[in-house]
Amino acid sequence: MLNSQLSHLPALEPGSVWLVGAGPGDPGLLTLLAAKGLSQADVIVHDALVNEECLALARPEAVVEYAGKRGGKPSAKQRDISLRLVELARAGKRVLRLKGGDPFVFGRGGEEALTLVEHNIPFRIVPGITAGIGGLAYAGIPVTHRDINHAVTFLTGHDSSGIVPDRIDWDAIGRGSPVIVMYMAMKHIAEISANLIAAGRPPTEPVAFVCNAATGRQQVLETTLGEAPEAIAATGLEPPAVVVVGEVVRLRASLDWLGALAGRRLQPDPFRRSGKVVI
Repeated sequence: MLNSQLSHLPALEPGSVWLVGAGPGDPGLLTLLAAKGLSQADVIVHDALVNEECLALARPEAVVEYAGKRGGKPSAKQRDISLRLVELARAGKRVLRLKGGDPFVFGRGGEEALTLVEHNIPFRIVPGITAGIGGLAYAGIPVTHRDINHAVTFLTGHDSSGIVPDRIDWDAIGRGSPVIVMYMAMKHIAEISANLIAAGRPPTEPVAFVCNAATGRQQVLETTLGEAPEAIAATGLEPPAVVVVGEVVRLRASLDWLGALAGRRLQPDPFRRSGKVVI
């Protein structure tokens, strides 16, 4: 049944590139179109955040190329990655560029697509579930809840130079966004926390770090904005992580469905308890 459904979806054609989101980790979160692309691609160029279990869906003849970029580690330059996609497509290959999360949410998919346009390479965007939504869902944290917030802000914790972006208006975000979801922010959490507290956020506001989200290695740290830098140092948790600031973090006490599968007793009223927990 599944194969017949996939047959009606668009095909990955020779000489073209698909920019595909792999989701936050769990291969079950791949879209049908992503699965079809993986089954047809001649070459798969993937980044560091793609779960290897997703690559298992590639056809046996496919060539798999790693093009990961990790902060502080030797990485391919973005321009070289983009031009590699052009080179492969011009060679008549069916090219699938596989990215963790969604290619257009802090995934540099826009940069790569613009390079393809520059060189007249046909392409398709296949959205994926971004970690700022799907990864938090796997931790039992909703990014919106009508009793808590009617807005959410997504931001990146560092720019292309590896430092906290100076174009972020921390005062405006601190005042105006009840929930803040941050990508690539763990290494700079001391500076970011200080910025948000200076903007008026209370040091006691709940914060969660979700590391290796939606994988078998997932770990979640619940703490507060004021204690976050020391808590991260004490636990030794490392990126990749998505960070969320706001009262929605308290809902994890009731909505940690993965924890419930492992025996955790969920709380009917999550606002009766708070604190720092690493699971």
